[in-house]
Amino acid sequence: QVQFVESGGGSVQAGGSLRLSCVASGGSIRLKDIGWYRQGLGSGRQRGAVATSLFGGATEYVHFVEGRFTISRDNAKNTVYLEMKDLKPEDTGVYYCNFRRSLTTWGQGTQVTVST
Repeated sequence: QVQFVESGGGSVQAGGSLRLSCVASGGSIRLKDIGWYRQGLGSGRQRGAVATSLFGGATEYVHFVEGRFTISRDNAKNTVYLEMKDLKPEDTGVYYCNFRRSLTTWGQGTQVTVST
């Protein structure tokens, strides 16, 4: 079973940037769509960005991160990244990666805290 380990979170001020990494083990992610999910305090996980497995690396974003976040993947490293810029307090939460479909066990996630 594929497992994900997320890293790169931290505390930043509004307007700051972070780069998250997600390393997969136990199987290749090459043929799978991978998403970054955010879980805010008291809320469920919401998918914010997807790196598809399509040739050319098509990506998808929800409206409230589009233009600020960039998802990318390195299949050779079995790794997915999330570049986050112009961070806002509402971006605060624990960030996870997982498949877009057929979710596997959730990792520990990485905490992102954005202060005003």
